[in-house]
Amino acid sequence: MVPAELRYTKDHEWIRVEGDEAVVGITQYAADQLGDIVFVELPDAGRSLDQHATFGVVESVKAVSDLFAPVAGEVTETNGDLAGTPEVVNTDPYGAGWMLRVRLTDPAQVEGLLDASAYEQLTAGG
Repeated sequence: MVPAELRYTKDHEWIRVEGDEAVVGITQYAADQLGDIVFVELPDAGRSLDQHATFGVVESVKAVSDLFAPVAGEVTETNGDLAGTPEVVNTDPYGAGWMLRVRLTDPAQVEGLLDASAYEQLTAGG
C-alpha cells in the first residue's frame, strides 16, 4: 500500500508536507526489503540537509543502508522513540515510524519527487 497523499524518492523515502515543514520516513517497500530493523541513526535537530544527501543510517538484520534527504532543509525534530523501538519502522513506516521533520528550504523540490503512482511503478519494476 502506497499512500496517495505522500511524495516519494527513488531511494524509498517518503515525505509529507505540513505547512512549511515536512515529515520524512522510509517506505513500506524499503522496510520490507531491509527486514527486521534493529537500529536507526538520525541527525540532531538544527542540522541543515542538502537534497539527496545522506541524513542517517538504518540497520537491519540483513543490511545497513544510508538514508537520503528527499528535500533540502533544516531538521527541526527527530523521532526519539526509534532509539528504543526501531522495529516501529517495520510495523508502521508511514505513521509512528516517521524519522524526522524538516523545515523546507525550497518547497518546489517536493514537486520534483515521485507521486504514489510513479513510486508504485518503480517498486513493481516498471
